[in-house]
Amino acid sequence: MKKELHKDICEESVFSGLYERLADDLHKFLYYKYGDSFNPDDKTQEAFVKLWENCNKVTVEKAKSFLFTVANNMMLNEVKHQKVVLKYKSQKADGYTNESPEFLLQKEEYFKKYQEVLSRLTEEQRTAFLLNKVEGKKHSEIAEMLGVTRKVVEYRIYSAFDVLKSELEGFRVK
Repeated sequence: MKKELHKDICEESVFSGLYERLADDLHKFLYYKYGDSFNPDDKTQEAFVKLWENCNKVTVEKAKSFLFTVANNMMLNEVKHQKVVLKYKSQKADGYTNESPEFLLQKEEYFKKYQEVLSRLTEEQRTAFLLNKVEGKKHSEIAEMLGVTRKVVEYRIYSAFDVLKSELEGFRVK
């Protein structure tokens, strides 16, 4: 029976069904874990390409795990690559701006501190906060997406906001 399962994923209709069911969740996972700068759209597509290339080795039951693992590994590789790029980019001081060096330094330091504080939030707080403040989702939409009540979502957002407000001087959200 396992051979049939291996063969089934190679069928276009089964693969298409997996794509329809998992692509959006995979993209959201990558976006919220790594942000937009590492191309979660591309990594989602590349993960499905890898699944197609290995369709005779992966069962339907293991497809989700395979996709998330492959996509996560691709993002980790991209993060490593970007660190190398940043290292060499920081060595070259090209590009000019009208902003003062002090302002640029303050802006960069504030952004780093913001990222640091965001990373210290619990995953639940960070996810709810970003869905609400970055994507503009309503509390009820977030609750439905995460499978929790609206009150839980409100608590997560407001507790994240309190942490950010207490640790970042002048922090405000529109």
